[in-house]
Amino acid sequence: MYGAEKPDGESERTAFRKAEKKYKLYYQHGSSKKKKVPKPVELSEVIDFEAVRESYEGKGELPDGIAVVECGFGWTSFRLENQPGFYFIPGALSLQEQGRWIRESLISFPQPPNRTNHNAEYGPINDLFLAARERRVLVEDRSPSQSGVPTSGSQAANESGLLWKFVDELDAKSSGNGQKSVAASVLLRKLRWSTLGLQFNWSQRNYDISLPHNKIPDDLCQLAIRMASLAMGPGEQFKPEAAIVNYFGLGDTLGGHLDDMEADWSKPIVSLSLGCKAIFLLGGKTRDKPPLAMFLRSGDVVLMAGEARECFHGVPRIFTDEEDTAHKALLEQQFSDPEEHCFSEYIRASRININIRQVF
Repeated sequence: MYGAEKPDGESERTAFRKAEKKYKLYYQHGSSKKKKVPKPVELSEVIDFEAVRESYEGKGELPDGIAVVECGFGWTSFRLENQPGFYFIPGALSLQEQGRWIRESLISFPQPPNRTNHNAEYGPINDLFLAARERRVLVEDRSPSQSGVPTSGSQAANESGLLWKFVDELDAKSSGNGQKSVAASVLLRKLRWSTLGLQFNWSQRNYDISLPHNKIPDDLCQLAIRMASLAMGPGEQFKPEAAIVNYFGLGDTLGGHLDDMEADWSKPIVSLSLGCKAIFLLGGKTRDKPPLAMFLRSGDVVLMAGEARECFHGVPRIFTDEEDTAHKALLEQQFSDPEEHCFSEYIRASRININIRQVF
């Protein structure tokens, strides 16, 4: 996924890389040699802030190195004493808020002119989630009447000018003319990122203010501003200008990286977790420092500001097992309408991360 750097001989030996490999999903043969199952991983050193909160609220106890932060918003928030600028707010988002931002992340946020990882190959794709639900297929459009890049309708053009359009599954099967095609459901599973607000140019590694974009929704801006206040001093203001939405499936990772393209690193990145549980690694200013591992659950919020912005971090694994069945059941109840079963199906095996930042 984005942000990952290909390891060379040196990075394979760094403490951060070793931690990534320790927690990464690997498979082994199960009771049947034909069936592979996830290889067990040692999780005893992973910080569980949900358990930390329960212990603090129930007994007033805190593990060494973790301190409580007063925020005045009704959350129990924590900071790491040896990682200035890092804050963790377990369960900050209500189930209703989680449901809303899951819907937005799948329906609204990937909509053009917002860019996704599919733009380079397929161009801007309208209504991907709806097309997947309707079992539609994206096919190469060889119509001789088409030329240039369309500005509306169901067609899209990639960076080479090749046109694509959605058609019904049966129409795609019956065409038989050798057109390239890909099911919308496959594209949805391969959706890795979308950007809203100011658009990030991945090839140039900068924000391109000339690119058209949809604004970050006001409610999401207000949520980010409220969360960011925990990491900011009196009189300071946080201005949400861009957001990157990451989509994780089983086996997906986000390699160790720095978020260093914003002008003011004192301003926090506000990161919201939705869906499946994940492991988050927070390291130091070089990959040589052993990172701390912690669980991220749906509804958790992480802030990285100041010195924490200079620390390598990443996500080596998500979990789709049955460990969090109670929470998953409550989250899936947000999509109890039969028309929304597709959301439950998606989030049951996926994680979404929305990270909001001030660019200038």
